[in-house]
Amino acid sequence: MNQSREMARIAYNALSDKKGEDIKIIDITEISVLADYFLIANGSSDSQVSALVDNVEEELHKAGYVLKQREGQASGSWVLLDFGDIIVHVFDRENRLFYD
Repeated sequence: MNQSREMARIAYNALSDKKGEDIKIIDITEISVLADYFLIANGSSDSQVSALVDNVEEELHKAGYVLKQREGQASGSWVLLDFGDIIVHVFDRENRLFYD
């Protein structure tokens, strides 16, 4: 299994473990040079969004992957985690519906 696919699997499981909703993995290898996969999920509240984000970071860190950039943590409505090969977007329900 290649590295980006393994990262996506770990992130998916981390989101699922914390009851993330409507989790999607999108393969963008054919259309982007920035990353190989987008993961998109939503939580039912700001606190769940925070728990989802924290769990993704923790699980990928345990596997030896380094977070390159984090955006949006203060608002709690949309957080982006950039791990290089994968980018994880976690929304609250309202923002997920708006951007979906």
